[in-house]
Amino acid sequence: MTALLSFNADIVAQTRPNVVFILADDMGYGEIEPFGQTLIKTPNLTRMAKEGMKLTNHYAGTSVCAPSRCALMTGLHTGHAEVRGNQQYKIKNGQLPISDQAVTVAELLKTSGYATGLIGKWGLGDTGTTGDPNKQGFDFFYGYTDQVLAHNHFPQFLIRNGAKEYLRNEVEYLDSSKWGSITKSRKDFADELFMNEAIKFITENRSRNFFLYLPFIIPHCNDEGLKDFQYEVPSQWEYVSQPWSKDEKDYAASISYLDEYVGKILDHLKKLHLDSNTLVIFTSDNGPRVNQMRFKSSGNLRGFKRDLYEGGVRVPFIAWWPGHIKNNSVSDHVSTFWDFMPTVCTLAGVQQHYDSDGISYLPTLLAKGNQVKHDYVYFEFHEGDGAQAVRKGKWKAVVRGVKSEKPSALELYDLENDPAEQNNMASKFPEISAQLSSIIKKAHVPSEVFALPLDNH
Repeated sequence: MTALLSFNADIVAQTRPNVVFILADDMGYGEIEPFGQTLIKTPNLTRMAKEGMKLTNHYAGTSVCAPSRCALMTGLHTGHAEVRGNQQYKIKNGQLPISDQAVTVAELLKTSGYATGLIGKWGLGDTGTTGDPNKQGFDFFYGYTDQVLAHNHFPQFLIRNGAKEYLRNEVEYLDSSKWGSITKSRKDFADELFMNEAIKFITENRSRNFFLYLPFIIPHCNDEGLKDFQYEVPSQWEYVSQPWSKDEKDYAASISYLDEYVGKILDHLKKLHLDSNTLVIFTSDNGPRVNQMRFKSSGNLRGFKRDLYEGGVRVPFIAWWPGHIKNNSVSDHVSTFWDFMPTVCTLAGVQQHYDSDGISYLPTLLAKGNQVKHDYVYFEFHEGDGAQAVRKGKWKAVVRGVKSEKPSALELYDLENDPAEQNNMASKFPEISAQLSSIIKKAHVPSEVFALPLDNH
C-alpha cells in the first residue's frame, strides 16, 4: 500500500508550499456556482475556480462524516481504514477514536517541519482518547471533537487544545449524554469563530510552512431530536425576500456564509503575499443531507448522503495555487480523499515511509509529469443495511444490503454514458459485473468493529 508518487522531486523542492484544506459539511455536488448552482450565490468559490482548477470526478471517503474524514486524514479507503462508520464511542463522548498506530497527514507534515492546525470539526476521537487531535499531529486545535455536538452551530463551548472554552450561547441539551442540543440564545456562530481563528493561524505562521485543516460545519443541519431539520445561521442574507421556505432560505444563506469565509481566507493569503506559495483546496465530506429539489443539491447525480450512488460520494473540488495551477482549468481525472496524503507529502518533501491507497494528483493540478490513475476506487457504508461500491474506469458497481444475510444483486452503471445511474447494466455485462464483484471482495478487509456477514464466508 505504499503511496504511488509520480512527480519531479526537483520541482517540489523549489516550492514546498503551505497547504490549506477547506472542508464543507454535507455539501452536494451541485450546490455551488462553479458546479452548476444558479440560485445560491457563491462568488468567491467562482473566483477560486476561475483562478484555479476544478476536478469533476472527485470522491469523498464515503457518504457520511467520520469515515470520510478518516480516509482524508489517514490515506486509507474504507475497506480497511480504522473508522468505517459513524459509530459513537462507548467509553467517552464523541465518535470511535483512531488509534495510536494511525498515521495522519498532519503527523507526516510535521516531520517535514510544517506547523499544523485544525480548526473546525474533527469527529475522530474526543479529548483524552487516542484520537485526540493534539495527539494525532496537530499543534493547534480549536473546534468540536464530537461531530454530534457539531450539529449545533451555536454551541455552549468549543475546545481549544484540550480545554473547553465557553461561549455566550444558551444551550439546552436533549439528553443526559449531552450529545444533541438546541440553542435558546444565539450570540457566537461557530463557523465565524473558525474563520477568525484561521486568519490568526495563517498570520502567526506566515514565516514558516504550515498546514491548516479547516473543516467548517456549514451547511450541516441540526436535527438532533428535532421534528424538522434546522439550518442555523445568523441571517438569511439576500434570500430573506425569496418566496422559499424558511429552511431553504437558511440553507442558501449558510452556503453563502461559507463562500464569504473562503473569500476572506484567499484575500488574507494575498494580503500577506502568501498566495503564490499556498495550495488551497475546497471540497465536501459527502453528499447533501437531502437532495433539495429547488437547488438541485446533487446536480444531475443520483442519491445523497448515506448513498453510495454518485450523489452521496462525488463532491465538488477546487484547487487554487496562483502561478502554479492554470487559471480556469478543469480535469475529469478520478481522484479521492485518500489521494490527499500522497499529494501534500510530495509537495512537502516528506521522507518518512507511509502506507496509503492514494495516488498524488499533483501532475493533474500542475499539468506536469505523468498522472498515475487508480485501478479502482472503493467505498463502504455501515449504517442501516449497509452498502459497498466500486468504480473502475467508466464502470460503477453498487451492492446494497451488505449488512443483511441476503444482500441485493450487484448493480452496474456506465458512468460515462449514464452519470445519473439510471440504467442497471449488470445483466448485459456479466463479465464486468463479476470483475467488479471480485474487486469488492478483495478491497474489503474484515473488521471486528465494522463487521459484515460476508466476513464469515
